[in-house]
Amino acid sequence: MLQVVLAASVFAAALAVYGTIGLRWRRRARLWRAFLGRVATLEFEPYHAAALKNEESGAAAAELLRGGRLDIDAAGAVLLTETGRDPGPLPAHPVPAGLLEALRRHDPEPVSIGWIERHDAEYATVRFAHREEREALLPVRPRLPVVKEGSFRACCGCVGVVLLVMCWIAAAELLVVSHPHGVLEWAASGVTALGLGLLWYADGAAKAVRARTESGDPLWDRIHDERHPAVEGLDERQRLHLLRSLDDRGRWRGIDRAVGDDGAGTDGDDTDDDGLWDDDWWDDDWSADAYHYRASDASAEGSGPGTPPGTGASTG
Repeated sequence: MLQVVLAASVFAAALAVYGTIGLRWRRRARLWRAFLGRVATLEFEPYHAAALKNEESGAAAAELLRGGRLDIDAAGAVLLTETGRDPGPLPAHPVPAGLLEALRRHDPEPVSIGWIERHDAEYATVRFAHREEREALLPVRPRLPVVKEGSFRACCGCVGVVLLVMCWIAAAELLVVSHPHGVLEWAASGVTALGLGLLWYADGAAKAVRARTESGDPLWDRIHDERHPAVEGLDERQRLHLLRSLDDRGRWRGIDRAVGDDGAGTDGDDTDDDGLWDDDWWDDDWSADAYHYRASDASAEGSGPGTPPGTGASTG
């Protein structure tokens, strides 16, 4: 009869443990399925999808580039065209409109998209306002129940685990020392062994439930392969120039470009035939209104491209 009592006790314990795990799985799965359903019905505005990937500035620049409002050279410097300088209607969407206004504030200085994205406060305000407006429409990710440390439920769980371990050890010991006789006792012993095995893997089952109901980011899965239509319409050369402009976040470009009579930017060349800097690199060929020497940038860049040797931070 000992084997029958052990089988009934272990089976009841396993039923209680796995019943709790199953109920938790059912609750968490119901919340997760509801969230996935809301995500599946979302219709992402192109700039919202780009904003979720932090790519809205590139999409806005691509739209302005395709619209003939700006040009990006091989080094990533952005220059407004005559269409971009024309104080006509702004783009309908606030992000490209904000980027165009930021470029106009720097015009005729050539700047990079990355520099504006990082340093232009007004454009940052436009970007974040658009993000907040669109993110308010997103479904809220379900907050799955979590037991806090030190709470009453956590203490009860710890006590339950200790008691379950003690019962498991006692049942396993009794199962080993007992000597079943007959079909009924052997069958009860088999049920006891099976129940002990299930209890042994109960923690792994609970972890699997948590992993399957918390894994992945459905919002990211929806937008991962989506690209803004304006970016898709760029050719390979334009896309490469745009990426260089987006990656250039720290360089002030006003000093290393010249402005011609027509207002278009041209690469400055103030070196002698032997590659040394002319003594008159600061003469009237540079537009004083367009370019402003910044000591902080010169200190950071030293004698980098577009900065004459000796104009870095003073050493003495």
